[in-house]
Amino acid sequence: MSAPVLVIKGLQVSYAGNRAVDLAELTVAPGEVVGVVGANGAGKSTLVNAVSGWSRGAPRVAGQITFAGQRVDAWPTHERVRAGLVLVPEGRVAFGRMTVEDNLSAAFAAAPAPGRRVYSRDEIYELFPRLAERREHLGQQLSGGERQMLGIGRALMMGPSVLLLDEPSIGLAPKMVSQVLETLRALARTGLAILLVEQNVRAAIEVVDRLLLLERGRKILEGPAREVGDDPRIAEAYLGATAA
Repeated sequence: MSAPVLVIKGLQVSYAGNRAVDLAELTVAPGEVVGVVGANGAGKSTLVNAVSGWSRGAPRVAGQITFAGQRVDAWPTHERVRAGLVLVPEGRVAFGRMTVEDNLSAAFAAAPAPGRRVYSRDEIYELFPRLAERREHLGQQLSGGERQMLGIGRALMMGPSVLLLDEPSIGLAPKMVSQVLETLRALARTGLAILLVEQNVRAAIEVVDRLLLLERGRKILEGPAREVGDDPRIAEAYLGATAA
């Protein structure tokens, strides 16, 4: 496997003195999909938000984030995006009063660079034919799955080297979950590094290379998805007593 393009060491994120994430190390290599799972409140979203330099609150963040050989933990979000570290956040990933076409046109167009593929709008339509069919529809008229496709498509037009995704399957029908996650796997085969926060563990196991389980912000399990996917700690994190 290639050398990691994203290296996180000693990452600590706190809100009002409460530690939300305390992660010793995490790496993602080109062409690799790393899944981050855990119960609600485990710190999954906080992790990817901290890596991207974005947050809804005002957390205290410490630690090292190295991206493409450069320390970026002191960089503002827009500089990380321009460098190719791009987040698709949970929830509202479409501008509701803009058409699909205009949503894609609003994406920052990155300059081509080694290790980065900048997708054109036509390539996004090839990747997600449903968006091509809905190109004149407003963002607020799209289904949850279509909005996720749009958010991923807009991110790809920014030429990411690392794509961070926060709960892309939340609220989607099972068929749409499979379609979105299979697309991510196909993107990884082109060399894109992906860090995927996902609530749907069973679906995630099918597409990720490594799985990381967070509990109260700490990594308690990590390994190849096929090996650790049946670990009872993962079942406990999601199903509790029902798993038994």
